[in-house]
Amino acid sequence: MDELDKKIISALKVNSKVSMKELGEKINLTGQAVNNRVKKLENDNIITGYTINLNQEALNCKIHVFISIYTHKISHNPYIDFINQENVFVLNNYKVIGDACYLLECRFPDKNDLNNFLERLNKYANYEVLMTL
Repeated sequence: MDELDKKIISALKVNSKVSMKELGEKINLTGQAVNNRVKKLENDNIITGYTINLNQEALNCKIHVFISIYTHKISHNPYIDFINQENVFVLNNYKVIGDACYLLECRFPDKNDLNNFLERLNKYANYEVLMTL
């Protein structure tokens, strides 16, 4: 991976929907040359997918919390399955080293949604909630 590939990746991180022509203009390559480089980055598993960022405030999810997770059992699979099912509120689920097993980042529309989520979560793990201001 050279400097041009790094510039391509940086531009795609800002806007993954940018056209290859527009991206090429930004880094002084033709659209076809950029397209070929992007395909190579994909084939080499450097770029593994594209995603979107959601404006949580526009979705009315104003409550932003970090939840330290302490699983009940050695197997974390029930917790992971729960998180995969509850992905509407979950932004990130980090496996961490330290007292907790995971650090969960979530956004909720209101305190009732947060409380309902925590009640469902309690079947799989103990937790500690930190709310952002």
